[in-house]
Amino acid sequence: MSHNEYFSVHYDLTINVEPLSNDAALPNMETFEREIPAPFRVAQECSSLDDVSENELSFLKLDDGKRLANYLNNQNQKLNLLLSYLLIQQDDEAYRHKTVSFGASKFTFESKNALNIDQKAKVKLFLEHPPAAIYCYAKVTQCTETETGYLIEMAYDLLRDIDQDLLIKAALFQQQKVLKLRAQERNLT
Repeated sequence: MSHNEYFSVHYDLTINVEPLSNDAALPNMETFEREIPAPFRVAQECSSLDDVSENELSFLKLDDGKRLANYLNNQNQKLNLLLSYLLIQQDDEAYRHKTVSFGASKFTFESKNALNIDQKAKVKLFLEHPPAAIYCYAKVTQCTETETGYLIEMAYDLLRDIDQDLLIKAALFQQQKVLKLRAQERNLT
């Protein structure tokens, strides 16, 4: 994975950060691929299929197929709910945190415990839109003491390209929500 800089958005995603020992080495790509929990793979596949489905549904809405398009959208929402339920089962309360910000190159979160710079961790990010979860490895790039604990920044060390694309989509979605809200607020004044 290249360490390109992508924009980050302020948003509180649920994440799991499982710190590894300071001398822990990252697995090779083949081992990493085998480690990824099955629900995470299913979520990624569903997200890819959703992209294709959205394009097809847009054509139906232009025709007289609006009822069929609505029906298919409802079915998709049901599947996404089931998928979200499956994914949340992978959330480990012992390692749970909320992000302060996230993007496709890094994320930040608050913790009561400090982590060492360059310390590695197994990470699970639970995305709301698109409904998916990402399994990866990251390393600590900053650890700053705050009044309530530590603000920790982590950069992705081992992340599939397809998962990086999901992070880009999720960050764009959250950014669009913020921009729409600002536009609405401007229109009210």
